[in-house]
Amino acid sequence: MNYKRLEIPELILCEPKLHEDNRGFVFEAFKKESFNSFVGFKVDFCQDNISYSKYGVIRGLHTNTVDFAQSKLVSVLQGKILDVAVDFRVGSPSFGKVICMELDSVENKQLFIPRGFLHGFSVLSQDAIVNIKIDRYFAAGQSIGVKFDDEYLNIDWKIPKELQILSNADEKLPKFIETTSPFFYEKNYY
Repeated sequence: MNYKRLEIPELILCEPKLHEDNRGFVFEAFKKESFNSFVGFKVDFCQDNISYSKYGVIRGLHTNTVDFAQSKLVSVLQGKILDVAVDFRVGSPSFGKVICMELDSVENKQLFIPRGFLHGFSVLSQDAIVNIKIDRYFAAGQSIGVKFDDEYLNIDWKIPKELQILSNADEKLPKFIETTSPFFYEKNYY
């Protein structure tokens, strides 16, 4: 696995080394020791969440409250998505900055998103199956978020407006400037 820090250095792109032959391919999707060594702190994934969505679905932008915040390792098992992370850490030099990364089941790249970031994705293929490894269990009622089409964030989800599919809850999320982030850049949540 090759690891690469992105423009916001806490976001890490994981690029697998595919071993291909006439049968197909195999690759190492995750190796805790090398991952933690590169990241520089211990991430202990405890759960995998898998979602199926059709073209045009936009999920996000979400995080959890500080005590229930989750680091995520996002990969695509089938199809293609636009994965989106927003720095939500007050005092960060990149606070409010958006990173968009296409992930698919051909290149099998993964995106690591630590605690303190909003996360969402849109489905760019006919459908997609997305796997998200998390390092804390789900806690009902602890989710917070920001509206996907917030003017300040100005995210191009690469889905025409008339084809966008959202949950009722996501459509009702507040704007970025109306939301107070509970995360601080100086604090280490690990």
